[in-house]
Amino acid sequence: MLARALAGEAGVPFLATNGASFDEIFVGVGVMRVRKLFERAKERAPCIVFIDEIDAIANTRMQMGTAHSSDSLNALLSEMDGFEQNTGIIVIAATNMPDRLDAALIRPGRFDRKVHLQLPDRKAREHIVRLYLGERGDDTIDIPLLVGDISGFSGAELESMVNLASIECVKAGANKVSQKHLIEAKEVISMGRARTNLDVGIKTRTVTAYHEGGHAIVSLYTKGAKPVYKATILPRGSALGFVASVNEDEFMATKESLLAQLDVCMGGRAAEELYSGSAQITTGASSDFNQATRIATAMVCQYGMSSKVGRVYYSTDDINKLSPELQNVINQEVRRLLDESYHRAKHIIVEHENAWKMLANGLLEKETLNGDEIRTMIAWDESQQIEPVDSILSEKENGASSNSNGGGRRKQRSLALKTNSGKKSNSARTAAPMVEVQASDVVLEDTLKQNGAELLNPNPTV
Repeated sequence: MLARALAGEAGVPFLATNGASFDEIFVGVGVMRVRKLFERAKERAPCIVFIDEIDAIANTRMQMGTAHSSDSLNALLSEMDGFEQNTGIIVIAATNMPDRLDAALIRPGRFDRKVHLQLPDRKAREHIVRLYLGERGDDTIDIPLLVGDISGFSGAELESMVNLASIECVKAGANKVSQKHLIEAKEVISMGRARTNLDVGIKTRTVTAYHEGGHAIVSLYTKGAKPVYKATILPRGSALGFVASVNEDEFMATKESLLAQLDVCMGGRAAEELYSGSAQITTGASSDFNQATRIATAMVCQYGMSSKVGRVYYSTDDINKLSPELQNVINQEVRRLLDESYHRAKHIIVEHENAWKMLANGLLEKETLNGDEIRTMIAWDESQQIEPVDSILSEKENGASSNSNGGGRRKQRSLALKTNSGKKSNSARTAAPMVEVQASDVVLEDTLKQNGAELLNPNPTV
């Protein structure tokens, strides 16, 4: 789309093809097609040549199987920057796997400029929805509110959302698309179509209500968790219910937010165990465990958030190549993060048991509750939120304060103050402000350690 728009703005011919069209079972056909493409381009110069999915032809030559597999790539390289210069021809290519492209193709003189196309941000999503919606929307539509919590939607998904909303509008016999139609279309794309005719039985509905209530309660009372947008026990797709969060645009995640995501994932199983007992837990938490395991593994192997594994980066392929000892350490750290998260989630649900039961009963009665209704129902207070803490770091801090080898900096400094005060009373008066400043440094250091930071100067002096 961008290449076509560029050609339209430039007012020149546009030749489009794809990488798979050069691949053929017969030897030499791919080379012939590459040459014909550039011959047509020379006849129409100045023009733009666009090759979609170029990784189909431009895989690195070390990975190609047969002797003739690289012939088409060699012909493309020669046409782009060979002995004969192609003046007036601009070549644009697109791929989702830039790491697989041959190094000779992306060197200066060929594809020397890379443009990374990210998913649309909030403003871009607004413009895209307005473009596709046109004049079909009614007065109830609030586009900024609609696109505010759908971070991660691509342009194609936004187009599909508007199309689905238009179809729902026609089915309902309405003249224009409303906000309700767009929200329903958004949830269809995110979670699947609602299965209103599915009768799961009262027992399953009750367990689902307490399960989703656990997710919502942990999300509401955990600092760093995403705001709850909606909770429902209406089956959609393969899910019997879900709790939707406000997915705002974020370009990096803190350790606090990642731990909060783990806690929210574990809230469903913790709620099931508290409601039904350990013998009656269900398989409904499998997707939660899948998501939590992926987050915990990334924290340990890629984000450097494990003190035992260290500040390293191991891809999924690298983990299988590590020593058994290091793999065991990684598994233990992932398991520790998940177990701690489960206990934190369970503790929050027990602390707010009345709100949890009230929310579950509300879901059984109304089937769907939005975020404002949930917060009003349980009289939610933001000041009751609990910060998720990594126990390894907190244990180190507590151990440091009680270590007989000189671990308690607070204890050492207080003893030093007492010794000085025994000698001169005047020095104690002058030293008191200094100890107060040092104590604040210790509090700052402990706070940084709790958030996973590394101090450059662990022994600050005043």
